Amino acid sequence: MASVLVVHSQSMQRLGLRMLLSAEPDLTVVGEAATGAEAVRMSTALAPDVVLMDNLVVDRDGVNVISRITGSPTLPPTPTRVTGHRPRVLLLTPTSHEHHAYAALRAGAGGFLPQDATPDELAAAVRIVAAGDAVTTPSLTRALIDTVRHEHSATTLHRVTELDTLTSRERDVLTAVAAGWSNTEIATRLSISPTTVKSHVSRILSKIGARARVQAVVFAYESGLVRPTAAA
Repeated sequence: MASVLVVHSQSMQRLGLRMLLSAEPDLTVVGEAATGAEAVRMSTALAPDVVLMDNLVVDRDGVNVISRITGSPTLPPTPTRVTGHRPRVLLLTPTSHEHHAYAALRAGAGGFLPQDATPDELAAAVRIVAAGDAVTTPSLTRALIDTVRHEHSATTLHRVTELDTLTSRERDVLTAVAAGWSNTEIATRLSISPTTVKSHVSRILSKIGARARVQAVVFAYESGLVRPTAAA
């Protein structure tokens, strides 16, 4: 059972999201918040698996909200009720706001979902993020690549150094993760078990200092392991 905190600035939208998610037998809504400050406070008190957050809340309060919820190193961490547990953030965002995606990813966001997604897509995305996988869209990936392409070279050099800590197999797995493959798909293509893939992903995240799988995608592009021109 995955627990969800719904964060939206509009009460009717919060109610709608709660009803949709509560209808799923394996999902439970543990609370609602209207602002970023409330989201941080309730995340600490309730320790949900996923914080489903409206992009307008992030626009208003900044990506600092995401950093505090996920415990990203960009800010001092906020204590959680359950030691070692950090919620994963899933953002509902209009396509016109994709230029904010890079900063949100760096802050620790675990995925993005278009605001016009269907109820089934919403429930599926929550499950995916709760499991530690990433949720992105093709257009979001293009926006991310465009941003990474213009990043300062100092960042790239630092990431290249971190890339050197990965084994050859870990690089293969990371390349596949950046391509959007699931653990099952990676296992099939690399002829290894899904459990082994999961172990590789965990070690990769630990080595590069990432908390979420989607941040590994950012790293793959920043380090040059995956070339932006290949997906432009």
